[in-house]
Amino acid sequence: MIRRPLICDDTLATINACSMLGAEISQLKDGLRVEGLSRPRTPENVIDCGESGSTMRFLTPICALADGISVLTGGESLRRRPMKPLLEALKYLGVDCYSSRPDGLPPIVVFGGGIKGGEAAIRGDVSSQYVSGLLFAAPMATNDTEINLTTQLESKPYVALTIDILRKHGVEVAFQADYRVFRIPHNQKYSPFDHSIEGDYSSGAFLLAAAAVTKSRIRIEELKKESLQGDRVIVDSLKEMGAQIEVGDDFVEIRGVDGDLKAMDIDLSDNPDLVPVCAAVACHIQGRSTIKGVKRLRFKESDRVLSLTSELQKMGAKIEALDNRLVIEGGSLHGAEVDSHGDHRIAMACAVTALRSDGLTEIRGVECINKSYPDFIRDLRSLGGDVLER
Repeated sequence: MIRRPLICDDTLATINACSMLGAEISQLKDGLRVEGLSRPRTPENVIDCGESGSTMRFLTPICALADGISVLTGGESLRRRPMKPLLEALKYLGVDCYSSRPDGLPPIVVFGGGIKGGEAAIRGDVSSQYVSGLLFAAPMATNDTEINLTTQLESKPYVALTIDILRKHGVEVAFQADYRVFRIPHNQKYSPFDHSIEGDYSSGAFLLAAAAVTKSRIRIEELKKESLQGDRVIVDSLKEMGAQIEVGDDFVEIRGVDGDLKAMDIDLSDNPDLVPVCAAVACHIQGRSTIKGVKRLRFKESDRVLSLTSELQKMGAKIEALDNRLVIEGGSLHGAEVDSHGDHRIAMACAVTALRSDGLTEIRGVECINKSYPDFIRDLRSLGGDVLER
């Protein structure tokens, strides 16, 4: 049983994909009931992952455990996101899989029959989702598996969450402290486990940032103090900028700002989803802010480096992309007509920026927020934001 799940486009894509692989998933009043299988079935049709990178990267290794051939595809932006490192790692483990295009991009074709195991090498600085996908499937390989990262792992907290989930289901994973080597025993079995989903810091960050830039007060429940979520660092980041924050065991409350917000110098290599919201806040801070660790943002739902700079500049922001960082000179901003680029985090970042900008801002393509936070506009409006959706 999965209680209090977030039902959004990405979740629905994963539910659909898992159902096509044989899982029986029912949406009940108090959550999702999932009846699994000992091994996945061969899907009867192409698996459409929508725009969900996590769905495709988690399910590609799992499809190798089915008997037949699986094909995974998705929307326009997902078909621009790299899969080659994951495919190469799977080939090390005895899986016949490839991109139907010559560039390592989706659609992806996976020939099933199982995972042999052995040693695989993969980059750790492109997407932690590759590692999570391998960790989900490797416990059912016919031999022990060792995954060696050829670079430092970025977004470590997401892999830590994956390992925590596996252990709750009775699956053993050994790893080095620096997350460069993972060892997974073979022929393991997943045990049932009931989950209660905690509040999401990645989504909550936008409301916390909105309160900070408007010097408002807001309390968000179900944000766990001891959470493994990496994006909980948004709390410490906003504190360093001057926000007055109280953190309880299961809530975060912003009580205003002590004077004016202070410029930031922050490395978000492990927390790339926070870059858009932190950039939105930095635009309203006098002085120069630097956000490091942004190179992987070019391979998200949009090229987020380009999307952020182009749209925030329309609002008068002085923002520049330099190598692996954004440099922002804060100041007064004005309303403008901006585009979401079909990217949920760009749309929400523009909304946060607009709250303290002079005049009216119109955000095109805002429906993309359904990907991760369908109630964002409603929640922003309920907190006093002057937002009209049409």
